[in-house]
Amino acid sequence: MYAQRARTAPNAFPNERMSRNSAERYGYFEHDADLGVVGRGMTLEEAFEAAAEAMFAIMTDVAAVKPAVAVNFEFEEADEELALVRWLNLLLGYCHERGMVFGRVWLERDGARWRGGAAGEPWRSELERGVEVKGATLTMLSVKSTADGWEARCVVDV
Repeated sequence: MYAQRARTAPNAFPNERMSRNSAERYGYFEHDADLGVVGRGMTLEEAFEAAAEAMFAIMTDVAAVKPAVAVNFEFEEADEELALVRWLNLLLGYCHERGMVFGRVWLERDGARWRGGAAGEPWRSELERGVEVKGATLTMLSVKSTADGWEARCVVDV
């Protein structure tokens, strides 16, 4: 499960990196009735952050999401591919349970131990709703080092 600690924290991201724009950080690929998300980063953690941003960008304009509530998550997973799916599903599960959406995320790891957080707000009428993401899947799951850094991808159920 997720460990949580809610707080008001507009600047709750200790390792915030803005080295790439959204078009470079994430992308999509088609898969039958679902959609694939691709996150890219200089580090594995940045690629996971970008994959989460891509996932939430399917649901709304993440730039319009206010960082009113920040939440922390911790989990253990030695397998990098399974860690991606677990990370995305932790974020989604929290949002679905509380009627929220996240606009910012951060993640770091120490071996098999992962610590991260997210900031967002409850859904409000001013946020345009896109397509609901139900969950991240193992379909086309891939986490790999590339010449430019890291790439993390999987299919999300929409």
